[in-house]
Amino acid sequence: MDEHSRVHDGLPCEGLGIVTKEPQGVRELPKQCRDPLLEPFLPAPVMAPWPPFGLGLLLLLLLLLLLSPEPLPLTGAHRFSAPNTTFNHLALAPGRGTLYVGAVNHLFQLSPELQLEAVAVTGPVADSPDCLPFRDPAECPQAQLTDNANQLLVVSSRAQELVACGQVRQGVCEKRHLGDVTKVLYQAEDPGDGQFVAANAPGVATVGLVVPLPGRDLLLVARGLAGKLSAGVPPLAVRQLAGPQPFSSEGLGRLVVGDFSDYNNSYVGAFADAHSAYFVFRRRGARAQAEYRSYVARVCLGDANLYSYVEVPLSCQGQGLVQAAFLAPGTLLGAFAAGARGAQAALCAFPLAELHRSMEQARRLCYTAGGRGPSGAEEATVEYGVTSRCVTLPPDSPESYPCGDEHTPSPIAGRQPLEAWPVLWLGQPISAVAALQADGHTIAFLGDTQGQLHKVFINGSQGQVYHSQQVGPPGSAISADLLVDSSGSHVYVLTAQQVDQVPIATCPQFPDCTSCLQARDPLCGWCVLQGRCTRKGQCTRAAQANQWLWSYEEDSYCLHIQSLSPAHHPRQEQRQVTLSVPRLPTLAVDEYFHCAFGDYDSLAHVEGPHVACVSPPQDQLPPNPPGTDHVTLALALMFEDVAVAATNFSFYDCSAVRALEAAAPCRACVGSLWRCHWCPQSSLCVYGEHCPEGEKTVYSAQEVDIQARGPGACPQVEGLAGSQLVPVGWESRVALRVHNLQHFRGLPASYYCWLELPGEVQRLPATLEEADGDSGLIHCQAQQFHPSLSQRELPVPIYVTRGEAQRLDNAGAVHVTLYDCAVGHPDCSHCQAANGSLGCVWCGAGQPACRYGPLCPPGAVQRLCPTPSIDAIQPLTGPPEGGLALTILGSNLGRAFDDVRDAVSVAGRPCSPDPSLYRTSARIVCVTSPAPNGTTGPVQVAIKSRLPGVSSQHFTYQDPVLLSLSPRWGPQAGGTQLTIHGQHLQTGGNISAFVGGQPCPIREPVCPEAIVCRTMPQASPGEAVVLVVFGHARRTLPSSPFHYTANPQLVAAEPSVSFRGGGRLIRVRGTGLDVVWRPLLSVWLEGEAEVQALGAPPEAPDLRRSCRAPAADPQACIQLEGGLLQCSTICAVNSSSLLLCRSPAVPDGARPQRVFFALDNVQVDFASASGGQGFLYQPNPRLAPLSREGPARPYRLKPGHVLDVEGEGLNLGISKEEVRVHIGDGECRVKTLTLTHLYCEPPPRAPQPANGSGALPQFVVQMGNVRLALGHVQYEAEPTLAAFPVEAQVGLGMGAAVLTAAVLLLTLMYRHKSKQALRDYQKVLVQLESLETGVGDQCRKEFTDLMTEMTDLSSDLEASGIPFLDYHTYAERAFFPGHGGCPLQPELERPGEEGRRATVRQGLTQLSNLLNSKLFLLTLIHTLEEQPGFSQRDRCQVASLLSLALHGKLEYLTDIMKTLLGDLAAHYVHKNPKLMLRRTETMVEKLLTNWLSICLHAFLREVAGEPLYMLLRAIQYQVDKGPVDAVTGKAKRTLNDSRLLREDVDFRPLTLMVLLGPGAGGAAGSSEVQRVPARVLDTDTITQVKEKVLDQVYKGTPFSQRPSVHALDLEWRSGLAGHLTLSDEDLTSVTQNHWKRLNTLQHYKVPDGATVGLIPQLHNGGTVSQNLAQSCPSGENIPMPEDGEEGGIHLWHLVKATEEPEEAKARRNSLRERERTRAKTIPEIYLTRLLSMKGTLQKFVDDAFQAILSVNRPVPIAVKYLFDFLDELAEKHGIEDPETLHIWKTNSLLLRFWVNTLKNPQLVFDVRVSDNVDAILAVIAQTFMDSCTISEHKVGRDSPVNKLLYAREIPRYKQMVEKYYADIRQSSAAGCQDMNSALAELSAKYTSAPHCLEALQELYLHIHRYYDQIISALEEDPVGQKMQLACRLQQIAALVENKVTDL
Repeated sequence: MDEHSRVHDGLPCEGLGIVTKEPQGVRELPKQCRDPLLEPFLPAPVMAPWPPFGLGLLLLLLLLLLLSPEPLPLTGAHRFSAPNTTFNHLALAPGRGTLYVGAVNHLFQLSPELQLEAVAVTGPVADSPDCLPFRDPAECPQAQLTDNANQLLVVSSRAQELVACGQVRQGVCEKRHLGDVTKVLYQAEDPGDGQFVAANAPGVATVGLVVPLPGRDLLLVARGLAGKLSAGVPPLAVRQLAGPQPFSSEGLGRLVVGDFSDYNNSYVGAFADAHSAYFVFRRRGARAQAEYRSYVARVCLGDANLYSYVEVPLSCQGQGLVQAAFLAPGTLLGAFAAGARGAQAALCAFPLAELHRSMEQARRLCYTAGGRGPSGAEEATVEYGVTSRCVTLPPDSPESYPCGDEHTPSPIAGRQPLEAWPVLWLGQPISAVAALQADGHTIAFLGDTQGQLHKVFINGSQGQVYHSQQVGPPGSAISADLLVDSSGSHVYVLTAQQVDQVPIATCPQFPDCTSCLQARDPLCGWCVLQGRCTRKGQCTRAAQANQWLWSYEEDSYCLHIQSLSPAHHPRQEQRQVTLSVPRLPTLAVDEYFHCAFGDYDSLAHVEGPHVACVSPPQDQLPPNPPGTDHVTLALALMFEDVAVAATNFSFYDCSAVRALEAAAPCRACVGSLWRCHWCPQSSLCVYGEHCPEGEKTVYSAQEVDIQARGPGACPQVEGLAGSQLVPVGWESRVALRVHNLQHFRGLPASYYCWLELPGEVQRLPATLEEADGDSGLIHCQAQQFHPSLSQRELPVPIYVTRGEAQRLDNAGAVHVTLYDCAVGHPDCSHCQAANGSLGCVWCGAGQPACRYGPLCPPGAVQRLCPTPSIDAIQPLTGPPEGGLALTILGSNLGRAFDDVRDAVSVAGRPCSPDPSLYRTSARIVCVTSPAPNGTTGPVQVAIKSRLPGVSSQHFTYQDPVLLSLSPRWGPQAGGTQLTIHGQHLQTGGNISAFVGGQPCPIREPVCPEAIVCRTMPQASPGEAVVLVVFGHARRTLPSSPFHYTANPQLVAAEPSVSFRGGGRLIRVRGTGLDVVWRPLLSVWLEGEAEVQALGAPPEAPDLRRSCRAPAADPQACIQLEGGLLQCSTICAVNSSSLLLCRSPAVPDGARPQRVFFALDNVQVDFASASGGQGFLYQPNPRLAPLSREGPARPYRLKPGHVLDVEGEGLNLGISKEEVRVHIGDGECRVKTLTLTHLYCEPPPRAPQPANGSGALPQFVVQMGNVRLALGHVQYEAEPTLAAFPVEAQVGLGMGAAVLTAAVLLLTLMYRHKSKQALRDYQKVLVQLESLETGVGDQCRKEFTDLMTEMTDLSSDLEASGIPFLDYHTYAERAFFPGHGGCPLQPELERPGEEGRRATVRQGLTQLSNLLNSKLFLLTLIHTLEEQPGFSQRDRCQVASLLSLALHGKLEYLTDIMKTLLGDLAAHYVHKNPKLMLRRTETMVEKLLTNWLSICLHAFLREVAGEPLYMLLRAIQYQVDKGPVDAVTGKAKRTLNDSRLLREDVDFRPLTLMVLLGPGAGGAAGSSEVQRVPARVLDTDTITQVKEKVLDQVYKGTPFSQRPSVHALDLEWRSGLAGHLTLSDEDLTSVTQNHWKRLNTLQHYKVPDGATVGLIPQLHNGGTVSQNLAQSCPSGENIPMPEDGEEGGIHLWHLVKATEEPEEAKARRNSLRERERTRAKTIPEIYLTRLLSMKGTLQKFVDDAFQAILSVNRPVPIAVKYLFDFLDELAEKHGIEDPETLHIWKTNSLLLRFWVNTLKNPQLVFDVRVSDNVDAILAVIAQTFMDSCTISEHKVGRDSPVNKLLYAREIPRYKQMVEKYYADIRQSSAAGCQDMNSALAELSAKYTSAPHCLEALQELYLHIHRYYDQIISALEEDPVGQKMQLACRLQQIAALVENKVTDL
């Protein structure tokens, strides 16, 4: 292998961006160390011009993409994609079928099914398009990491090579192995200009093809213009593929161009046939002509010098430029832009014969005629600005030199365009074309710019799209590399995101012949005898006629049964059926068709198109479906098991036909679809000639030439012979006309009439009266009819039978009508108004009634009706204006309207009746006339010739008056219940109200003094006049208009949770709430039927409501449409800005769908009112009975004890303050409420039972509406002694004492110990609760102030951002905590060692390679850990050095960590598994810490960082608000009681104006003096003031970039000249009794608002040291005031440090003693201070914990991956104890990483953490640790105060931790691919991890310490011996230490 084609390996630290160089004189390895296995690891003394990508990263990407291929829904289709990768080109190896995808930074090798076989990484690369390929980065300073897009990808089949050219390094190419693209066969080390192949810009196309010539392959490449260094590269060049300089064009043809930019060729495609290569492109002419045209160029395949180059323009009927092309057999297909702005496309086909003819013509003219045609015009020329010209050679020159020669002109360009007409138009631009010829047809595939693939059938000069499908993502263009596989069965489609394998034909997906032919796929047809859609070659008999049906044939249709003979026949017969099947295929002699009637088969006899089959016998047929007279079966003509054609065939049953129409059995029989006949005498329906002998037959209507046929020939009843009216109660005779009874002539028979009365069928004997011809009359016997149902008219069906059962057909619906005069005619007028044909009269005999005339005695008929009778009038009042519609109800009020037209008067005034509302005899509606107010009188109806009827009620004219309104205002949305007060408002019956023109629907009834209505919505707020309309009278109230106000607005609602029992008080704040008439809080419920039954129907107007009755409350729950239930409660309006609502109760089983406020017509969802917080219903609480013996037994309560009630879910829906607990009539004050406990303080004395509920008081808990009675309470009283002799008492007492002393003593000691802790816990919680309640107001005020400050901080952070540490600093601090700024420093070189630097670097490089051996690394770790002198600090140091060295190979590091964790688990399983990961005692535990730090860095920055930073700033702000002692470090505001300043110190906040700008010590860059306010305290020392001022002035600046507080002095400025420098100690400091007090602002008497400046200290040279993150500070240089003795002087600030006796100090040596003493002695006032601080910070603590525990957020993948691994370890070792697993997870993540981050925010942020802030964070971190334990957290009186503070919150935090673990367990598993992908991103993201070589050097020092032991361990391992690991380590030692080994 020569030096130009070496395969390069990765170098150490490659993923970390460290450039390494090989030294020139590398010492050879000893021979015994050389092994073929080690060759890839040996250093190659060659520069690395290509990107150094390691094997680890390659494997990572391989694993990442293994699962990418995915099957598509389309049959036989596959897809390949790679995340975050852009695909450029696709190539296919012809013989192998392997696919190659050129992508940005990658090359993929795929199987034909798109399964990933190999992947090579090609970028990103340090490069610049302005630089030539370089070896030394110094040669190209502007180089930067550049993505390497693939520009050219071609296959050389002969050499089995893949040629891939990228955009970087000026487009040089490389050769790779076709069988494995990861093997690089050639790569130019130092490419020359002639090897620049592809365009070096991704938007410029490069096309090429491999030309096989005898003995060698050549590469033809065409490219566009790109980059300033590519101007000299020709647009078309011939390049060699083999030889010493692959890809060089030296000595080969190049298309020489005068000035490439003049032409700007843009290539579309390169193609070849057997003789020529073709290039399709776009270019413009010379500079004079600017328009672009489309061209095709041709070159002979054997022409390596391009002498044969000819190009001609292409024109597609004047369309735009060519966009894509393809060379099909005999045709060049081109897709051209069309339409406005090229938004459409046209496809043109250029025959190759015409193309060659055009090119030969241009060549001939240029060779022989100087380029001029017969007309003298220039038709050919030499293009591209070269010196050559068209010449005049002998006429036979074109034939003599078919591919040109040195003396022939070149390059030739024809001027005459090759024209073609579009074969197809498409509505979107085309980006890819491919085609193939199959089954004699040309099929084209067009890919468009929207990701669609169109299949086109090119039929002659026309193209037709027969199928389009979306292949790529919408909007993603299909690449020009549209490839058809060698078998012609699939096409490969490439887009930027994926590769798809699309079947060329999908014939099998069409299930039947119709869909197959309708698809119009030219490759598909219906194979008749196979019964499936196939390609022609798959149909074995396709060559025979009618065997393969093709959709493009004329008269192409599917085989079908054209006719059947007979079409159907009776099921009782078995007969032959003939099928007519046109174009039936011909079978071989020994092949047969058969017919399938359902499941019955019979052989078919074929004669031409006719097929005869025998139908199945009756017993083989299924029964008729119920209610039908036939059964229909599928009839299929079958070949073997394939249905060739099919239809339906029916078998009918005549005997079942007659049952289908009982009223006309004969008509049903002969009129049916079937050939059925009727036998009249025997009443049979038969088929064929089957009537009994001698019986006449009525034939089917389908018969011809027969007289007696069809329904008209049936014996039938035509209808009634007389009137159909039959009076009830009168004997009547019915006669019916009959027809066609000649069939019964001469046969004796009796007839009957049958009447179908309600509830019975009445039979009447009848007689037949024969008439002329076939007609006759049937006379039914006379009969009186008395139907059971009284109706005015009752239609009764009637029919006739011959004999009892032989029914005659009814020709139509035959019925008689029974009528009863008495029904519907209640009075005389009604009776006389009846239809005269009924014969009804008013009969006065006996009880007067309306009767049938003959039924009334002659003298009793009354001709005149009685006087009109008036029963009621409505209304009784009306307005004086008249116009009121008055309703008069009564009887005998006229027979017709004419009787009453002028007959009505009201109170003596005429009243005009309305004809449309008149009801005969019963109702008159008339319109009143005007009359004076107060007119009254009866109503009279005077009908002519009769006395007038007078009403007993009087009608009164009265004047309604409107007086006032209430309320006077309401929301413009409406819904207000408005009451209009007045007099005589009950005037008239038609009353309507209006407010401002809008109707106001009235709520009935209208009362005399009030009208109630509901307002409607109004367009805008304002006044609206109230109008009431009484009939035609209008009354208004102009003096008191109604005011529409703006709709109420809700801005807050809390709380947002309640128990299902409801009743919780919800405070709703807003505006305009006092205008709401009836505010409601409602909930819509969805539930089961029993829940729905709870709802009442929607409220309907109650017409019976009394005017004086109070309004009823609305229903609690009402039923809505759609099955929902609405439950509501009425809210109380507290003020215009406050509503008090009770949550509605929700029945069990109901699911709340919506909770909202109904403010009259305004509906507001609860979530909208509460700022997005939806309302939540929690299950009702459950409480256990007080007495453990059951609720029936009383609970014995000792006075002074706290009651503890156990339960579940107690605080889910209510707060402590809302719970009411009663014992009888006394209250038990609730002290604490938790999830499972309620503690209350009972009354000191026994209260009385409430409501006389018994002898003992009941214990009742009320939580909203939920009332829980938990039993009776019995107070235990002090025992009283009865009268008893004193001596006896003494004796008895002594005896009892002696007897019980021992027992009691033992019992009490035991019980005291067991109960003391519980009582202490309860009391402590109660005390803490009451203390927190006491500081609640102060907390709220402090919190409001803090939130204002934090909001300001948030706005500042938007500009400056959170001061996160950069990743390098973060990693150093996480890996090497406590090492200051620079844990790794390069060793200072000793004199004379400069020359060894390269050798040492080489050795470290080999050490890096050796670390990639898993066996070596694990052996190294185990060996080091076994050494007794290898301390815990050494272990942590080595683990962190390994983390740095392997930072670029995180996947490998993760694998090592998992292996070591597995070993650690196996070790602890045999000891105590709960102790695993408890401390950092092993290297793997430190590795785990570092791994988490790396993996969670992004989570810290993106999610958890902000709440952690806000917590830190909130703590700092709160601490700074109170005094802090500068000497003792104690503060007034803290969470840590050991840092609590207990003395009361008077202090006052001050605001100083700090000068910033030139000379003021402000921020650098200020051009003018600014004044910035700063908050301080007058008790602050000067150093404290400077710190606070710097914090506020530089609040957006990271701490490391701020000036040091000790480099500045504080100067107080007063007036123009007054400058005073302030300091902690000076001559003015006060000293008393050896105590010197530090100076404060109070000492200097600095006033509020004083002006100060920060100036440089004089001893610093007058400049401010910025201290900008110096690389390695030498140490702490911050002077702090010391409290030690200095010449006998003690310093103090706020309090003097008290001296303790030595004995006391000794007593408090133990931590337990100190904590207990502190807990006992801390006064309540100090605890209050701690609680106040805790309450103020609570929100920020909660936010931080929620962020850490991923509340409502996805868990980082690394956490899921780690926990899954721990689960696997537990399962592997059989650990089933959930507590052990909980401890492992807690130790590995929460305690190891998050507690450390909480306690040390300086690991994440660039901030200063003061001692006080650090002490507070320690308390919060301890709380977090307590929350992570499983054991129950109980505190007592001896508990440390820090644990007491969060005693109530820790159970809630525990639940959060448990939910966090449960959510992780239930989430989908983190697969290796996902994790490896994330690790790859991390490795790539942090490509320049710090100090890789320094880490390797430090690591080697540890190896050096135990060198012999490590060598021994490596030599003892047999696999290590094979890999010669010890030998390689010895070589490394030789290089690094320059020592001669014994090798």
